[in-house]
Amino acid sequence: MGHHLLHMKLTTISSSASFRSSNSLFPCNRHQIPTNSFHLPSHSKSSGHKISWVQKLPRIATATIKCSANIENSSTDVKEKSVSVILLAGGKGKRMGASMPKQYLPLLGQPIALYSFYTFSKMTEVKEIVVVCDPSYRDIFEDAKENINVNLKFALPGKERQDSVYNGLQEVDLKSELVCVHDSARPLVSSAEVKKVLKDAWINGAAVLGVPAKATIKEANSESFVVRTLDRKTLWEMQTPQVIKPDLLKKGFELVNRGGLEVTDDVSIVEHLKHPVYITEGCYTNIKVTTPDDLLLAERILNLNSGESSK
Repeated sequence: MGHHLLHMKLTTISSSASFRSSNSLFPCNRHQIPTNSFHLPSHSKSSGHKISWVQKLPRIATATIKCSANIENSSTDVKEKSVSVILLAGGKGKRMGASMPKQYLPLLGQPIALYSFYTFSKMTEVKEIVVVCDPSYRDIFEDAKENINVNLKFALPGKERQDSVYNGLQEVDLKSELVCVHDSARPLVSSAEVKKVLKDAWINGAAVLGVPAKATIKEANSESFVVRTLDRKTLWEMQTPQVIKPDLLKKGFELVNRGGLEVTDDVSIVEHLKHPVYITEGCYTNIKVTTPDDLLLAERILNLNSGESSK
């Protein structure tokens, strides 16, 4: 599993491993929007409002995300233009308490969803990105289309996560060899992490980024009494991307839909087929922005690593 502890302080992020991965180029915007302001204008068809701060991207910013997981810089067997990315951007994000879904809030002046969008778009393995979102937010991605060299498609979000993934899967190119599902609310995933999970999925059929659990996890009964303490050595916290071969994912959906089953993440769909899923060790910095505190942490990570990369 390798050395995986991430040492984070308010003023610095350090790593004992020699790995240093550089995220894809993140085009930024001319207008800097305060990230601590959540009273942003609503975005809907009825208002006709478009978020103009993503329309022109005159300058480039880079961010280096440092991770102490053992991510090898080995060559990948994944072919160029063989991967379809399903970018889930249709969530409501109610826990953020904002006037718009969390994935569209500005992070250092750029919508959160565009960070991973650009990361995937710069990867030679990726042929297309299928954005699953409400139609009223499509312009955010369409306005960024001129900055990418992959095909851009859209799909409608479903009632549950698995419904959104299924809708996105219907738009995937039939010649794609891997389907890579990612939460747009995880802006800090690095291209190095993505390459590694793509390779593991190509070898094993299905793979997911994850990090070893740090906290002690206890199982409780319905009355909130501890039933047992789980072995932390065997527990992993799942992240995204989650990568699956398309034929396997389709078979999984057939089983899930036929049985009326509900799943909370994408690889659970193929787990129902009794197919093994490989866990690719990722980085603790690949956080999901869910609350205002998460937004501040993501901003701090980007700022700190941007400052270190400029030294």
